[in-house]
Amino acid sequence: MANPIKRHSKSRKNMRRAHDFLKPVTASACPQCHEPKLPHHVCPNCGTYRGREIVPIEKAS
Repeated sequence: MANPIKRHSKSRKNMRRAHDFLKPVTASACPQCHEPKLPHHVCPNCGTYRGREIVPIEKAS
């Protein structure tokens, strides 16, 4: 495996690491119950995805 001959500067190291940070998770509103949910996921509150009920949620009465 090849080894680098010269050391990379702090500036070059930081430019390489500029894309390593984590982006915040963006939540969108569920069209059924208007609670925040992750995009492309089943709503944890009402159990619907794209207008259809996927997971039956038991309602507390």
